[in-house]
Amino acid sequence: MKLKNRISDAATILAILAKQSGLLLALICFFVNISNAQKVITEPSILDLSLLNKQKKSLDASDLTLKAAYQKLLKSADKSLSFGPVSVMEKKDVPPSGSKHDYMSLAPYHWPDPSKKEGLPYMRKDGETNPEVKLYKDKEYLPSLCEHLILLSIAHHFSGKDVYANHAMKLVKVWFLDTATRMNPNMNFAQAIKGVNQGRGAGLIDARHLIKAIEAISLLLANKAVSKEEQAALQQWFADFLNWMQTSKIGKEELKAPNNHGAWYDALRLSIALYTKQLPEARAIVNNAQKRLTTQMDPSGRFPLEMARTTSFHYSVFVVDAFLKIAAMSKKINLDFWGFTAANGNSLPKAVDTLLPYLNKQKAWDGPQIKPFNDQEAIPILSIAATQFNHQKALDWLVANSASHPDNMFTYLLTLNDF
Repeated sequence: MKLKNRISDAATILAILAKQSGLLLALICFFVNISNAQKVITEPSILDLSLLNKQKKSLDASDLTLKAAYQKLLKSADKSLSFGPVSVMEKKDVPPSGSKHDYMSLAPYHWPDPSKKEGLPYMRKDGETNPEVKLYKDKEYLPSLCEHLILLSIAHHFSGKDVYANHAMKLVKVWFLDTATRMNPNMNFAQAIKGVNQGRGAGLIDARHLIKAIEAISLLLANKAVSKEEQAALQQWFADFLNWMQTSKIGKEELKAPNNHGAWYDALRLSIALYTKQLPEARAIVNNAQKRLTTQMDPSGRFPLEMARTTSFHYSVFVVDAFLKIAAMSKKINLDFWGFTAANGNSLPKAVDTLLPYLNKQKAWDGPQIKPFNDQEAIPILSIAATQFNHQKALDWLVANSASHPDNMFTYLLTLNDF
């Protein structure tokens, strides 16, 4: 069955997908913004609050598909209640600043050089993760924290149960606000390379998970689970982090990154600018992202710097994910990043269309890929393309592949990876 190219009604698409493909694919639309309304910024910036409210009413109306999803949601959220709180203060090593409040991590693809004394300086093995990075708990804690926050905030929205909001805010306050445990708003010591540096611009990629935290906090705020004082303090923390991103030597280094790092830098900047109500700055960031798309993509719709990686399929999807998040957020300030076509013909639809034959296995991936590609990595970009921007082929892929996805895909979707 073919769906119309333009999809505007959330309930209709949810029902159709549920009939065609079962609960799991329907959940894609359950948690993704599919409203076409152009708004001057609402909170959150990626989640569609009006859609979530509509789905909540459908739950009240005994929609069986949504009720099944709701029960899975609460089951997962209940597990999140046992997470944390966690803090940057828990790491064993002390950053060069002398303060454990500073975030610290190790470059994942750098290893001891066996030909050098003490292995220094570390050498690069692209795509091969040094297990030593697991000793740096900040990098483990931050993504986990953000994933649990978004899950708890959605569970609170649909259930109205304060236990979810209370635990989410406990996690937020320990990581961002409490004097004894808070993270300083910088990443001066992220992804350090031993024997080379104490931190680097590329380490800012660790911070992309903060987009999830902002979405969660914004949803909690919309449901009156964040006090005015807490909101003011959180906005100040993120404003300070954005200022650090744009004024520090390391932040400026990442601004110049010509690959996925630069795209994620802009995605995070845009998320923070919208959250802190810096709308002129947000528009400037979208404009900068358009320039990135113009220069990073080649005429074939590929991204050469991602194709040069040892896991090129992963990174090709990864960079498109960043641009699609920018496109979704851009709608909140009435900017059409999805509809943008550069003078050289580059566009987001072209990027998605280029990937689809490989995701559909109509073509074998012809770039380096030293690790098997998990097609669940495609769900984030295809969910946004299908539901926010009415991309028919992306929707067809989701329908065709829904039956083969394992049950744990639901957890994957709930962690904001599909936003």
